[in-house]
Amino acid sequence: MYKLCVFDLDGTLVNSLKDLAVAVNYALRKASMPEHREEDFRWMVGNGIPKLIARAVPLGTPKQEEENVYRDMTGYYAAHCMDFTRPYEGTEKLLEALSKLGIRSAVLSNKEDPFVKTLVNKLFQAAFMTVLGHTEQFPKKPAPDALLYILHQAEISREECLYIGDSDVDVQTAHAAGIACAGAAWGFRGAEELRQAGADKIFDSPDDLRRYLSGSL
Repeated sequence: MYKLCVFDLDGTLVNSLKDLAVAVNYALRKASMPEHREEDFRWMVGNGIPKLIARAVPLGTPKQEEENVYRDMTGYYAAHCMDFTRPYEGTEKLLEALSKLGIRSAVLSNKEDPFVKTLVNKLFQAAFMTVLGHTEQFPKKPAPDALLYILHQAEISREECLYIGDSDVDVQTAHAAGIACAGAAWGFRGAEELRQAGADKIFDSPDDLRRYLSGSL
C-alpha cells in the first residue's frame, strides 16, 4: 500500500504546453530568432526552463543571447503562465481519491520553484504535503536528491512511495531513488517513451491511475 504519491507537474498534473510555447516564441521573436510549432515543445520541456531555452535557440547561439532569451521568456511567463494552462481531466478526482485513501500527495518539478508554487496554489484545491520546484538546494531531476528529501520529510520508505511522471526524466528520477514509477501516458511524451525508459506501470489517464490506486485495476 502506497502512503505517498509524488507527481511531476507539467505534462502530468497540468497541460501547460501552450503557455510554455507562447512564452518561448515571444522571447525568440523578440530576439529575431526562428519560432517553433507548439507541438515541437513536447520534446523540449522536462529539464527546466534554462534547458528549454537552450533547445529552442539556434545551434551556436552565443551564451549572452541565450541568457537574454531566458530573461525575456521568464518575464513573459511570469505574467502569462496561466493563460491556457489547466489541470488534466481527472486529476482533481485522482487527488481527492488519494486523500480519502489516506495517501499523501506531493509535487516535484524541474520548473523554477516560484512558477510551480503559483500554478499549484491557483489550479488545485488539494492539500499537497510538499510542492517543490527547482531551487539551488537540489540538483534537477533525474538526480534523485529532491525526491529523497520529500521521502525523508514524509518519514516513509521507498517502497511506500509512487512517483508519477510523463517523461524518461521522471522514470530515471524515480529509479535513481529506488522508487516505483507510474508513467503518465496522457502527458507530453506518450506511452512509448515511458515504456522504453522502463516505467513500472503506464496509465492512459488520471482515471486509470485512480482506479488502480483504489484497487479497481
